[in-house]
Amino acid sequence: MDRPATSQQAQTDRSPLAFAAQEVRLISALVVLLAIGLFLALPFVLSIGSVVFLPLVGAVIVTIILSPLADKLAGWGIPNVLASLLALLVFFAILALALTAVFTPAISLYDEIPSMARQVGEHFSDLQMTFAWVGELNRQLAALSGDGEQQVVLAGPTMLEQLAFATPTVLLELLLTFLLAFFMIEARVRLRRRLLLDRQQVGASLKAARAMREVQDRVAAYILTVGLINTGMGVIVGLGAWALGMEAPVMWGGLAALLNFVPYIGPLIMVILLGLFGLGSAESVFVGMIPAAAYFGLNTIEANVVTPSVLGARFTMNPVAILLTLSYFGWIWGVAGALLSVPILLTLTALVDHLGRPNIVGFLFGEPLFATKVLDLQADD
Repeated sequence: MDRPATSQQAQTDRSPLAFAAQEVRLISALVVLLAIGLFLALPFVLSIGSVVFLPLVGAVIVTIILSPLADKLAGWGIPNVLASLLALLVFFAILALALTAVFTPAISLYDEIPSMARQVGEHFSDLQMTFAWVGELNRQLAALSGDGEQQVVLAGPTMLEQLAFATPTVLLELLLTFLLAFFMIEARVRLRRRLLLDRQQVGASLKAARAMREVQDRVAAYILTVGLINTGMGVIVGLGAWALGMEAPVMWGGLAALLNFVPYIGPLIMVILLGLFGLGSAESVFVGMIPAAAYFGLNTIEANVVTPSVLGARFTMNPVAILLTLSYFGWIWGVAGALLSVPILLTLTALVDHLGRPNIVGFLFGEPLFATKVLDLQADD
């Protein structure tokens, strides 16, 4: 007589759990749908409001990077306002020196671009004559498909005109970025205190403190470590360019260091630039491709041996996630978005590690969205 009562009692106890599980799954489904909608709508919002959102995101990343330096300066007895200003000036000085090292020789080489372009054209003409049968095959295919009609190409603005049009916007965004970064760095102590002390629960305060510390340490350590690696890469490339007799070796070293901050795409651009410059300044194709081939080998060693061994497992990120973030923010903000993509990915990864990593694939097959829910239901059983 006791068994039916026990079974009925167990079913009565499990019914609230089943209802709670269904409610959690419904809320999780709404969260997933909202996240997908936000992911699809965010590029248009950020692109249209880039004058506002790009300086804001850039200022947040700069604040995360420079906060440890400002804390160190404040620990030496320097007032907080002056320490924040000094940290920002150090960053600005390093950035200005790097850009000057790249663009000053590039401006002096600008007059040589037409002659280099002609020589590159001659090399391609020689290659075209070597593979003339391919061109003849293309012409025959075009004649058969009827695509041999002439097309009218409208002339667009030159590169200098585009640069002149974009300069005021870039200067405005840089000014807003540094002003926002200064005020954020100066207010970092108050922001930490407010974030930690305004929480009603001690556990929430500790979780917020750990999340802040993890984001700051991870992003700042990554940028510093990668910056040192890229500086060494730039020095080696500069010395190699000098040994090969290339013009402006400092420019090539600085360009290699800057482009190496953009994973995959930056080194690819560097290989293309070295290949075009080599073909434009060498008498043969083989000699002209030596700088590009040497850089490709050096970058392969750096990307697959040096950087993973120095950074370790803590900063190891999925290459698919890096490429998706790079293409996502590069599509929205161009070059600036590509440069900010990895710090943004690091920040989001650190926050997700503390807030809970969603189980998207498992959720599609009936599992809870967050692993903590599984532990809670098991504890209740």
